[in-house]
Amino acid sequence: MAAVFFYLFATIMIASACVVIFARNPVHSVLFLILAFCNGAGLFLLAGAEFLAMLLIVVYVGAVAVLFLFVVMMLDVDFAELKQGFAKYLPISAAVGAVVLAELGMVAVGWRPAGAARSLLETPIASDVSNTAALGQVLYTKYAIFFQTSALVLLTAMIGAIVLTLHHKPNVKRQNIDEQNARNAKNVVEIRKVPFRTGV
Repeated sequence: MAAVFFYLFATIMIASACVVIFARNPVHSVLFLILAFCNGAGLFLLAGAEFLAMLLIVVYVGAVAVLFLFVVMMLDVDFAELKQGFAKYLPISAAVGAVVLAELGMVAVGWRPAGAARSLLETPIASDVSNTAALGQVLYTKYAIFFQTSALVLLTAMIGAIVLTLHHKPNVKRQNIDEQNARNAKNVVEIRKVPFRTGV
């Protein structure tokens, strides 16, 4: 059954990834991207990496893909206009793609297993410790400083993105608490005596 589910998840993930690339509607691309992430999480579960599977669901599906979907649906982007310059940049993009494929080929050809890989395979993780617990022990002991540093880098990037995209429009009315608390009857209420049968 594990082999059946492996081929099922892998086939659906590859097919959905192809739809992400070739779909004309960007909303359909994002939906199939979510499907690819879910099937990737299933493959991680089959491999025994339940932490990576939940991380893929929570971070990528729950945050990145859904946020991108809302951005695509809420912003009225003219994708036909964006695709007008496709032929203009096609030679450059093809050259960059060829370089990337050549680099990946060189990595695949020159790959060799590490010398200590065989000894590591002979000493598996203890059965009484789960994958998530073992990963947590490593992250919060040996790599605790690097873990906290990466969190600070991500926090700085988030604050920088908010600062760069935050624009105050001059014609938008905003609430001023101090000004509201300073109001009294003298500068708010105006009493006028209207003559009889003349209206306001």
